[in-house]
Amino acid sequence: MSSKATARSTPLVAFSTVFVLIWLVVAAFPFLWTAWGSFKVEADFFSRTDWMNAITGPATLKQTGHAFTGSGYWGAWIGQGFWKAAINSAIVVFFVVVISLIMGTLGGYALARSGYRYTFWLLMAALVFRAMPHVSLVSGYLLPFFQMNIWGILPTTIIVLVAINQPFTLWMLHSFFLSIPKDLDESAMVDGCSRFQAFRMVVIPVMWPGVVTTGLFSFLLAYNDFAVTSLLLSQDNQTMIPKIASFLGSTQAEGKVMYAVAAVVSAILPLFLLVLFFQKQIVSGLTAGAVKG
Repeated sequence: MSSKATARSTPLVAFSTVFVLIWLVVAAFPFLWTAWGSFKVEADFFSRTDWMNAITGPATLKQTGHAFTGSGYWGAWIGQGFWKAAINSAIVVFFVVVISLIMGTLGGYALARSGYRYTFWLLMAALVFRAMPHVSLVSGYLLPFFQMNIWGILPTTIIVLVAINQPFTLWMLHSFFLSIPKDLDESAMVDGCSRFQAFRMVVIPVMWPGVVTTGLFSFLLAYNDFAVTSLLLSQDNQTMIPKIASFLGSTQAEGKVMYAVAAVVSAILPLFLLVLFFQKQIVSGLTAGAVKG
């Protein structure tokens, strides 16, 4: 009986394996192609005569003497000051994640342990706020920011991104806290801990994967944001994503579109490394949030 089941499952396993491999190739191809092309010159990567030029690189070899060149990265990071945008992105992302997690853990824990009926309506109001388009939210900040002369700087952008991200962190962390039995923190309080001590020393270590997962999603929101950062930051304080968009608008006429290609690869690589490093915590965190204890 088991041999028949194994024989029947073999074609399914083979089909699933082939499907996953094809899907991985299709999904990874745009990034791999862009990463490869970022080491070529524009005449090769955007060749209209033969797409194989992007692989073989005849124009790159002719202009630089090598099959690969880092001129795109040098021009983007040094010539166009992309390093400033990278520092601005790091500052914005760090403070958005830290503030969102601090407020989200405290608020999510309070809502999860609250027995009042208004908890549901608070979460629904947060969900409605999170579902609104970012542009419609940012438009309300522009006039007061201009009047108070605080437009274009990083702190105001961090405040707006935290406000947009907070409903999501509340929902995520609220679900994680619900998966932790109340008996855990009640037992800690019986042993002499205060409510905050039970929260800090007992509950948080248990749901640490959930905090990491929520922090990663907060990171992605702040890191990949375009609407908020492009509207609220000045040219000198741009983060990486708006800076790439400015490359496409300004350097293309100068024949330096490879700066944008190199900047795109530079912006995507940290995301890949981050997900690769935290993959176990992400999986365990999502699983913990999906199952109530």
